[in-house]
Amino acid sequence: MDYFADLITTTVILLVLHGAVFGILAVAVKRRAVVDAAQRSRPEFVTNLWLALINSILIAPLLVAPTQSLHAFIGTSAALQTFWEGVNGGLAVLAAIFLIDFTAYWRHRLEHEPALWRFHATHHSDTAMHWLSVQRKHPVAKLLSVIVDTLPAVALGLPVWAIGGGLMIRGFWGYFIHADVPWTFDRVGKVLMSPAAHRLHHIRDERLMGSNYANTFSFIDVMFGTYRDPAPYRDCETGIAEGTRTIWGELVRPWEARYRKRKAFEATERGAES
Repeated sequence: MDYFADLITTTVILLVLHGAVFGILAVAVKRRAVVDAAQRSRPEFVTNLWLALINSILIAPLLVAPTQSLHAFIGTSAALQTFWEGVNGGLAVLAAIFLIDFTAYWRHRLEHEPALWRFHATHHSDTAMHWLSVQRKHPVAKLLSVIVDTLPAVALGLPVWAIGGGLMIRGFWGYFIHADVPWTFDRVGKVLMSPAAHRLHHIRDERLMGSNYANTFSFIDVMFGTYRDPAPYRDCETGIAEGTRTIWGELVRPWEARYRKRKAFEATERGAES
C-alpha cells in the first residue's frame, strides 16, 4: 500500500507543479478570459485528472527501472558503450529525445489506424484543450507508448540517465503543446512542435487530423509529409464525432459498438478498392 500511496503522492505533486506553471501561463496569455476558459475545461479537466491518477497506478509499476530491464534484455555492445561514454552529456540527451520522438511519431501514426484508433480516440475527445489534455490517455494507449517509445534508444545503447532526461523534457513539452495558447513559433514551428500546430492535430475536422504527429520535433512531420501550417487554423474547434465522455465512459469507450462497426466498415472499403 505504501508503494501505491507514494506513486499517487508523486503524481499529485508533479501535477500541482505543472499546474502552477501552466496556470501562470494561462493568466499571462488570457488575462480576464482565464476564468471563462477554466470553467469550459473543468468537466474534461476532472476526467483527465482521473486518467492521470489511474494510469499512474496501473502503468507506473511497469516503469520501475524499465530502461535498465530493457538494457539487460537487449544487451549493449562494447562499441556502443564506448561511443556513448565519449559523447557530450547534452548531446546524449538530445539524441535520446530525437530517437524517442521519432519512434513515438510512428507509433502515433499507427494509433490513427482503425485497429488502434479505438484506444487513441480518448486522447482526441477533449473539446476544451488545456495543459492536462496530455494526460487524457486510455490505459491501453498509455501502456503501448510506454512499451514502444524507448525501444530504439535502448537498443542503440543510450545511457539510462540520458533516456530518463529525454523522457522528462519530452514530458514537459507534451504538457506545453496541449496548453490553450495560440503560438505557432513562425519559422521555428517547422523545427519544434508548437501548441498551435498540435492543436491542429486535435481539430474536430477528421480530414485534417492526420497531421503534426510529433511531440517535440516537428521537422519529423516535415520529413514525412505530415506537417501542416497551423496559422490558418489557430484556435480551431477540437474533439471527435463520438463526443467526450466522463471517466467511466472513456475507460469503456474502445469497446463501444461504433468502433467495431467502424473497423469492419473500413476493412470492407479497403477490400473493395483492392
